[in-house]
Amino acid sequence: MDDNNCRRDRIYPGLLVDIVLKKDQPTGRLTRGTVGRLLTNKSYHPRGIKVMLTDGQVGRVQHIISGQDPHGLV
Repeated sequence: MDDNNCRRDRIYPGLLVDIVLKKDQPTGRLTRGTVGRLLTNKSYHPRGIKVMLTDGQVGRVQHIISGQDPHGLV
């Protein structure tokens, strides 16, 4: 996992990401979607920032797929 996925300032609403849902943690199966809101309050989380996708699914970001980083870092 890329360290960017563990930093809250790299994740924002509208970003396309792959997340791992709680039920899929044993298998590592990924779900792709658009970040709706961030659920992790800490600036860093070693297993990935927890987000809710626009479709309501909740999981931890494993990969950033695309998006324009407002900080110019992606």
